[in-house]
Amino acid sequence: MGGSMSKPDRERSARDRLAEERRRTEARQRRRRLLVVVLGAVAAAAVVVVIVVVVVGTNGGGGPSAVKYTGPIAPATRQQDGSVAMANPGVTTPVLDVFEDFQCPACKAMEARVGGTMKKLAAEGRVKVVYRPFQLFQQDPLMSNSRRAANAAACMPADHWVKYHDKLYDEQPPEGDKGFANADLIKWAGRLGVTDPSFAACVNGAQKIGQVDQATAYAGKAGVTATPYLALNGRQLGNDALASPDALQKTIAKAGSGTPRSAGEAPGQG
Repeated sequence: MGGSMSKPDRERSARDRLAEERRRTEARQRRRRLLVVVLGAVAAAAVVVVIVVVVVGTNGGGGPSAVKYTGPIAPATRQQDGSVAMANPGVTTPVLDVFEDFQCPACKAMEARVGGTMKKLAAEGRVKVVYRPFQLFQQDPLMSNSRRAANAAACMPADHWVKYHDKLYDEQPPEGDKGFANADLIKWAGRLGVTDPSFAACVNGAQKIGQVDQATAYAGKAGVTATPYLALNGRQLGNDALASPDALQKTIAKAGSGTPRSAGEAPGQG
């Protein structure tokens, strides 16, 4: 027994659709202005970290300084805690820790602006860059996008990691859209030459999610309160140091003789 909806039902349905669309639009606008995301309890201490993401610019935030880096890349190695260090052999200082989320628009903007400078300085032996992807978001679809991308990055062999890191930012889905599908994550890896079935199994089986959760807990322990968050020799860099390639290069040069420590040890404001 079918039949069409009554007029009151149709009007109510139309009102519901309009209300839902208005709610989505308002939520999208709020995210564009400022995303306030509360990370859940992290580590055994159940520390709650409030992450503030400021979305800058409509062109990825790169501005005129966002020139694609095409030079040499320092060797990348997977560290014991799952992070990835990009540095020439023997280079141990200064250390630049990069806390990031592949779904974070501000992180993509930062990468566009000074990511090439990090690669250049690492290739020249002037800095050791340590990438620390973690899960920032707590609401879907952003949360699931973030977790899938971070898991795939953790699955990626170190010798292809930096290029895959850049590809994930290139393919970052718009806010509010579901993205970083497993099939795409595997396809992009294949284009970089990673075709081993074990990578696909790692992505599809979310085999590195435990490592992602550990990285998220570490970010909270390190005092990460905003993204992107960069720490030089354990001290957070201010916006002035990240404003341009030249500013970052000068900041790293000044820290060249500093004594590095883990970003999780007494971070401060630099």
